[in-house]
Amino acid sequence: MQISLLIAAVAAVAAEPPWYQKTWYPYLFDCSDSADWRDQYDSACSAHSANECDVETRSACPQTCGLCTPSSPKMVIATPPIMAAAVAFLFIAYLYVRIDAFPTGAEVGLARVDELSLKIKSGARQFLETEYAYLAVFVVGLALTLFFLFYLTEDENAYTIALSVSLSFVTGATLSASAGWWGMMVATDGNAKTTAACAGDRANGVPGSLNAGLNVAFSTGAVMGFAVVGLGLAGVSTAYVVLCSIYGDDDQALVMQCLAGFGFGASSIALFARVAGGIYTKAADVGADLVGKVEAGIDEDDPHNPAVIADNVGDNVGDVAGMGSDLFGSFGEASCAAMLVGASSPGLVAAGWAALMFPLTISGAGIVVCLVTSFFATNFCPVTREAHIEGALKLQLFVSALLMTPVVWWLSSSFLPTSFAVSGACATPTGAFACVA
Repeated sequence: MQISLLIAAVAAVAAEPPWYQKTWYPYLFDCSDSADWRDQYDSACSAHSANECDVETRSACPQTCGLCTPSSPKMVIATPPIMAAAVAFLFIAYLYVRIDAFPTGAEVGLARVDELSLKIKSGARQFLETEYAYLAVFVVGLALTLFFLFYLTEDENAYTIALSVSLSFVTGATLSASAGWWGMMVATDGNAKTTAACAGDRANGVPGSLNAGLNVAFSTGAVMGFAVVGLGLAGVSTAYVVLCSIYGDDDQALVMQCLAGFGFGASSIALFARVAGGIYTKAADVGADLVGKVEAGIDEDDPHNPAVIADNVGDNVGDVAGMGSDLFGSFGEASCAAMLVGASSPGLVAAGWAALMFPLTISGAGIVVCLVTSFFATNFCPVTREAHIEGALKLQLFVSALLMTPVVWWLSSSFLPTSFAVSGACATPTGAFACVA
């Protein structure tokens, strides 16, 4: 959400008066008349599409033209987001080691907890396998539909464009489903370990605590959080680099058209995963109430009521797997939308890859900042009462915002040009920073 607001809000919030003029290197750049500025100064860059921008061409090329500058090749600019995604995956590996060290129910004398947890995990896994089997048919069918639509409507390079959109769609859908599956599998394991941490080791007289349970729950939830952003960042960055390599740096409109398939695929899975899980949860919850409490006189959360297991399965497939796919879909949509708006600005396109990758760079920086601040909720702010949990989580949120603010300022100043226009409105790095902050 933060990313989608970034460039969209720049046009409205960071606007300058129409008479404002900014000297951009040796050229006078009028932000209110940016539609034809590149046509005026880009005659020396006709060799872009042919990749023949030699030393003489670069010397004659306006300094604003970052596409003709060898200092920002695609992979160099795309490396920070991809490296940030790798950091997220490494941190997930650390979280798995941390979660594995927490005791299970059997290790603290509560073997029944592990038994019930295994039944919930088995039911949740069976549900997702069945759901994803149907979704696979849907994804393949819609991908073929997109392929034929673009193949029949495009005038040039119809086959390549149709294939690019379809593969982008399938990639987004696959990563969205993976994010949900990943989060659900670790959550079903973390449920039992959270209970064991709160109960303590009764056999050895080790008391449990609310803080120990929070540590397990937070570490478990962090796995899905970092998985969603890591998969999304790696997927969008890689897709963007591949598409630019196919169609060239100059045809950003076509690149973004194909990249939009990624967000569409992620959203499609999110829709079904979230809704299907929610319907299942409500059906199981109502069944547990009617059959258990009303007819049989069994408490709603009594394990003797079979509907209780189904209710907990629904909580995992809806609130965990469905939410994971939903968050991934939102991240994919927001990232693609922000880059699409950025690619519509001649000033940002001319500034080169660094400006176009700005939304993904912010997300990459956010991974590093959140990695640091995650320890505030688990290590630096112990919880002794239930009322303290909200304070611990808000402390992490406050510290994240405090650390991220100067980072966004530096990224805005370093990656964005001194002025650029979006939809006729002039914007500056300071304005972009204000929108995010």
